Amino acid sequence: MHPYENLIAVTDRSLCSGDFLSQIKKIISLHPNSLILRERDLPDGDYLLLARQVQAVCENAADEKIPFFVHSRIEIAREIGCPNLHLPLPALAALGVRPQGFACVSTSAHSREDMEQAVALGADRIILGTIFETHCKKGLRGRGLSFVEEICSVCPIPVFAIGGIKETNIEAIIAAGAAGGCMMSGFMKM
Repeated sequence: MHPYENLIAVTDRSLCSGDFLSQIKKIISLHPNSLILRERDLPDGDYLLLARQVQAVCENAADEKIPFFVHSRIEIAREIGCPNLHLPLPALAALGVRPQGFACVSTSAHSREDMEQAVALGADRIILGTIFETHCKKGLRGRGLSFVEEICSVCPIPVFAIGGIKETNIEAIIAAGAAGGCMMSGFMKM
């Protein structure tokens, strides 16, 4: 068992103090559950180039391939042959149906209603937030472990908590019923 196997790495290169691809290689060496290339500020052309590089790192990990997810950009995922896609719930809802041709589609949820909509739209896993206070969403109060328990007790697909998730609280998240958690700052700054 790897200590990070229940954690999804979510990227934000602005948090990385060194070379971004070197940081990605370091993260992949820790065997996270998967990696979501977020980088919402990048224009499509730059995102495409970076996605190809990060996908190669994930696929060429020394001892096991780490699942790589393109964030939001369906056409880029298709262009590079990425089988995994993360879509914010409003984007998935706008499509009205799970996009075809992907092995795994994850989406965000912030309420029971969101979770139910995500399941109805065919999502394979849910990123549930915001659980604890985080620097990424300053001023937004975390929903806490009881929220994780509430959603996980009725959700038929895997739930990964996001927002203030660290190595020190992942066990509590799993005990509350989640499949794991998502960590951004912890991975980007290590």
